[in-house]
Amino acid sequence: MSTHAGYKGPADCPAVIPVFPLPGALLLPRGQMPLNIFEPRYLAMVDDALRGDRIIGMIQPDAEGGGAPMAPKLYRVGCAGRLTQFAETGDGRYLIQLTGVARFRIESELATTTAYRRCQVSYDAFPTDFEARAGEEAVDREGVLDALRKFVDSNELKVDWAGIDEAPNEALVNALCMMSPFGVREKQAMLEAMDLKTRAEVLIAVTEMELVRGGGSGSEPTLQ
Repeated sequence: MSTHAGYKGPADCPAVIPVFPLPGALLLPRGQMPLNIFEPRYLAMVDDALRGDRIIGMIQPDAEGGGAPMAPKLYRVGCAGRLTQFAETGDGRYLIQLTGVARFRIESELATTTAYRRCQVSYDAFPTDFEARAGEEAVDREGVLDALRKFVDSNELKVDWAGIDEAPNEALVNALCMMSPFGVREKQAMLEAMDLKTRAEVLIAVTEMELVRGGGSGSEPTLQ
């Protein structure tokens, strides 16, 4: 999936965006993230996004950085997503899907009257995010698949190997990073990797360290 046609480079993206702090939630360019929205402040955020440019910034709170319980310090790098699916439930929740556009770096957090947080951001450090499948040829695909096989065997997971075999390198690496069961710092390292090759290397390294520790996902999801 390519980036939305309206976003060809950093200059096409909004400089001020709402941010949704969520630990363990990793969105990457062209990745798709389903979200179940129920808190009033984030329901309002979605309403405002639908009335505007439909961009929401996914970012992780930095638990070690301090801040107030309702406004924790944020990591500086997140990923902007375009709201591409929306449904409203009978009990007032929103079921949405964000499609990743590009990563951003927070320049400042704005004082705001909204219940949700808004930031001034820059996309300039991540120009290749706008290029679908950039750097695929440099990815160690066999290394990624080998780490995946070991993790799957260790945790007795079910995997759609046919779908994995057909996936191009960008979709494969980003999907595995996004659905991985690793912690906040590991997810942030994957997000901040400067290119696809480096992200794949981080994914392999984190998976191998988890295997050495004997850790796993604690569940039996289907990876597809």
